Amino acid sequence: MIEIKDDILSTLAYFDIFNYPLTSGEINLFLKNKYHQNEFDLAIKYLVGNHHIFQFGGFYTLKNDYAVIERRIKGNAKAAELIKIAERISTLLIKFPYVRGIAISGSLSKNFADEKSDIDLFIITAKNRLWIARTLMHAFKKLTYLVNKQDYFCMNYYIDEEQLEIVEKTLYTAIEIVTLIPLQGDAVIEHFYTANTWTRNYLPNKIMRLSSAKPLKPSLIKRAFETMLNNRAGNYIDNVLLKITTNRWLKKARLKKLNAHGGVMAMATAKHYAKPDPKVFQTNLLRQYENKIAHILHQVPSSLAQ
Repeated sequence: MIEIKDDILSTLAYFDIFNYPLTSGEINLFLKNKYHQNEFDLAIKYLVGNHHIFQFGGFYTLKNDYAVIERRIKGNAKAAELIKIAERISTLLIKFPYVRGIAISGSLSKNFADEKSDIDLFIITAKNRLWIARTLMHAFKKLTYLVNKQDYFCMNYYIDEEQLEIVEKTLYTAIEIVTLIPLQGDAVIEHFYTANTWTRNYLPNKIMRLSSAKPLKPSLIKRAFETMLNNRAGNYIDNVLLKITTNRWLKKARLKKLNAHGGVMAMATAKHYAKPDPKVFQTNLLRQYENKIAHILHQVPSSLAQ
C-alpha cells in the first residue's frame, strides 16, 4: 500500500500549494496511478487515522485547519457566479474572426474564485491567424476598461489549429488541460484533447470533459472578414502583428513591469501560440511542489512502509 499512500499525499500536496482541500473523488481523479476503490479507501482511512492528512466532512487536506474548508466552500460559490458570466462572455468572443474554440482556464476552471479573481480564458484560433484574432480581441478588451470589466476578459493563452499539442509536458500543464471548462467550439476542443492524450501519463483517472462546449456557428460578418484576409495579405498582417506584440512584451520583461497581481509581466510568443512564459510561474510552482513532497515524505517515512 506504500505507493498509493505516496500518491495521495502527493496529490494533496499539489493542491495544498493553492490552499485547496479535495474530496475523496477529486483525490482519486488526480492520482498519478490507477487503484482499486477498496485499496484507495483503506489508504485514505489509514492516512487520516495516523494524522498524516485531516478530514473535515467530505474534504481532505494536509492542514489541520477548518479555515481552508470554509475558504473552498466560499470559493466554489463565487466560482459558480463567474462561470455563468464566462458562458455569456464566450458567446460574444466566439464571434470574433478566426476564433474557433474557447474554454475557461486558471483557478476558475478548478471551481474556485474570490473577490479578486479574473475570468481566465483559453482560446483556439484558425491556423496561421492567431495574431489577427488576438489583436482584435485585445483591442476590444481595451474598451472593457472603460466600464471596469477587464477582469472578465483575461484572454491569456492562445494556440492555433496548426499546433494543438501543448509542448510543455508537466504535471502542471496536464492538470491545466484536463480541468479546462470548454464553452465554445466542440469540434476543435475535441481535436485539442486528442492532440494532448499524453496527459494520461500524469493523470490516468481524469477524463477530459467536452459536453459543455457549444458547436461553432460562424456569423455572416465573421465569414466575410475571414474571406477578405484568407490570402497573402492576411499572412503578412498576421506575421507583422506577431513581431510587434513580441517586441512589446520583450520590452515589458526587460523593464520587469508588474501585472495587477504583482507578478512580472512575461509572455512566450511564436507563430502558433501566445501564452504566459512557463519560466516565470510554472517552473517555480513545480519546484515548490517537489520540495513540499520531499518534506512530507521525509516526515512520515516509517508509517508509509507499513
